[in-house]
Amino acid sequence: MGIKAHANKKMVLVLACAAQFMVVLDVAVVNVALPSIQQDLGIGKSTLQWIIIAYGLMLGGFLLLGGRMADLLGRRRMLLTGLTLFSSASLLAGVAGSAELLISARALQGFGAALIPPAALSILAVTFAEGAERNRALGLYGAVTGVSGSVGVLASGLLTDGAGWHWVFRINVPIGVLLIAMAAVFLPADAGARRRSERFDVSGAVTVTAGLLLLIYALNYGAGHGWASGSTLGLFAASLLLLAAFVRIEARSRSPLVPGSSLRNRTLVAANLSAFFTFGAFFAFIFLGSLLMQQVLGYSPTQTGVAWLATTATSFVAAGITGSKLVAVVGVRRLLIVAQSLLAISVLLLTRIPAGGDFTTDLLPALLLAGVAGGMAAPAAQIGALSGVTRSMTGLASGLLETMREIGGAVGVAAVSTVLVSRVGVNAFHAAFWVIFAVAALGALAAAIGFPRRTTQETGPGPAPSSVSIATESDVGAG
Repeated sequence: MGIKAHANKKMVLVLACAAQFMVVLDVAVVNVALPSIQQDLGIGKSTLQWIIIAYGLMLGGFLLLGGRMADLLGRRRMLLTGLTLFSSASLLAGVAGSAELLISARALQGFGAALIPPAALSILAVTFAEGAERNRALGLYGAVTGVSGSVGVLASGLLTDGAGWHWVFRINVPIGVLLIAMAAVFLPADAGARRRSERFDVSGAVTVTAGLLLLIYALNYGAGHGWASGSTLGLFAASLLLLAAFVRIEARSRSPLVPGSSLRNRTLVAANLSAFFTFGAFFAFIFLGSLLMQQVLGYSPTQTGVAWLATTATSFVAAGITGSKLVAVVGVRRLLIVAQSLLAISVLLLTRIPAGGDFTTDLLPALLLAGVAGGMAAPAAQIGALSGVTRSMTGLASGLLETMREIGGAVGVAAVSTVLVSRVGVNAFHAAFWVIFAVAALGALAAAIGFPRRTTQETGPGPAPSSVSIATESDVGAG
């Protein structure tokens, strides 16, 4: 019995990591294929960007709702739904012969993707016992999250140069079918935590989802049309009005989508703030670094993907060590401060990279440091976000974290894009790297101020593992 349970835990971990890998992979995997798609389908530049935006828009907009639905309707059910929608949409994208069908498929793909990470992360939280076991699982999960983007860039180049851009999407179909079968076999059925007397907060769900969709769209729109334009300001104003309405609705709701108790969890709030800055800086680093390699250093798409393996490999190792050892010894707070500081140093190195920079001396040190930073920060933020969260709220906590990750990434990329278009040549990249430096420095400050300095144990009702409790700053050798 014990062997079977142990084996099932391993399969649950493999399933959750593979599902998360597929979701994050599809954020980056399309980028290198865009020129081929544009040529084959005859798409204009203004339309082409929607192949990227449609996916990110739906993913970022529905993550919070997906997390709460996992709590109320069942984690297994929502994971299966998300995987089915994602795989079906991937098939549509893989056979698309027009821009309209491809963009629609990408939007459906993003909606399905939004249901997957909160369900997968909350499944891990309730499957693995608190402490070292859960930290190791989240360490591997964070490692997979960190390497997915880099693998996506490399895979996109290889598939586009080989079988063709359609296979960038088709490759998801057999993987998705396999994951659906694994979820059906290895995940026990759960009906969620919804009680008969508890109503679903429809008005709250509609306003927050619409507000997040408009916010992410405004970030994409502003980078291309100017931040001071009337249309950009109007989009931001509309998103803020909807989010303000959401706060008002939640304050009066008997069954709020985001219960006030979650916002009083200092560690959860600090982890989400740290995730915003961490992924804002890291996603912008990947975006800007990829452009630097191709536009300044003259790398091909495949060479760019191979170069990112330095960050990928380092990130994977660092995340594994973080989950298995460092969290227990150092604590989440210190890890996030160190990770953000290392990321700031890595981009500082690139603020002076010359136009004909050498890979080994000018680029590689920054890529390695960024890999260590990302590998430490991703699992630390996930562990921190689930600290003191009851079993019935793990989906919400996971959805909040993933939402902050997507919004942070959108803000980071939009900020560096604005700097790039305002300047020319390698100096534009130097200035944009200073922006990332500032974001990473703010992240280190947020972690230092936001997290409690000592362990705060918050237990919730219900049997273990109903809550997750970890040290935010351990006393080495204590006890």
